[in-house]
Amino acid sequence: MDDIQPLTVPRYCAIIAYDGTDFKGWQKQPGLRTVQETIEEAVRKLAPEGAEIVIHGSGRTDAGVHAYGQVAHFDLNRDMPCTQLCRALNRWLPYDVRILEIKRVDNNFHARRTAHSKEYRYRIYNAEIMHPMLLRTCAHVGKPLNIDKMKQAAAILIGEHDFAAFTANPNREVETTVRHVYSIDFVKDGPILELRFTGNGFLYKMVRSLSGVLISVGEGKFEPDFVQVIMDSKERTAIVETAPARGLSLYKVNY
Repeated sequence: MDDIQPLTVPRYCAIIAYDGTDFKGWQKQPGLRTVQETIEEAVRKLAPEGAEIVIHGSGRTDAGVHAYGQVAHFDLNRDMPCTQLCRALNRWLPYDVRILEIKRVDNNFHARRTAHSKEYRYRIYNAEIMHPMLLRTCAHVGKPLNIDKMKQAAAILIGEHDFAAFTANPNREVETTVRHVYSIDFVKDGPILELRFTGNGFLYKMVRSLSGVLISVGEGKFEPDFVQVIMDSKERTAIVETAPARGLSLYKVNY
């Protein structure tokens, strides 16, 4: 009997999309509607009675933030084809969250710990009049933006830096505020300007803060070089505006 090894519970990786408008963020919170809790409730319907179900996401998204490609994993003691599991879970999920794909993974896989980079996208509707059909997924900036100056400011932010001045701290302890931003790309399609951030990780509200600073530069509130002054200060002040949550989406997690 000593040679018998315990059976391993199957581990599944899910790619998830959601409209974050009506959620209070990803992380489970008592009495609040969150993405994590919503998916856990669906998985419990397929789990053996009494089984503990925990969904581990690649990271937390804040209230109002969306996802095209959030990644999460969970252990479920039910061996079934991934396409069937995906269909079953989507039947139990509400209209504003969907599992796009599920696959079996090694039990060493961890959605957060094994990720090596993430891409976030921030969408701005840059026109005097906001289109009502885009209210949930775009921030509105009515003044014309100087994109050339925004690109100059973005160049300062690329690389490995201490981003303490671009994060908020809701009593979250982090080992370091140093992060590596690999790229910041600008994609314009008519009135929609999309800022695409790729990095090895992002601090709490960091992408929204970087977006807010770039918008401020684009509006002419300060010159691109002042971004270096802000970063060197390593201190969050009111000059760094946090851009609205509705413009932000977690687009992709790379492993």
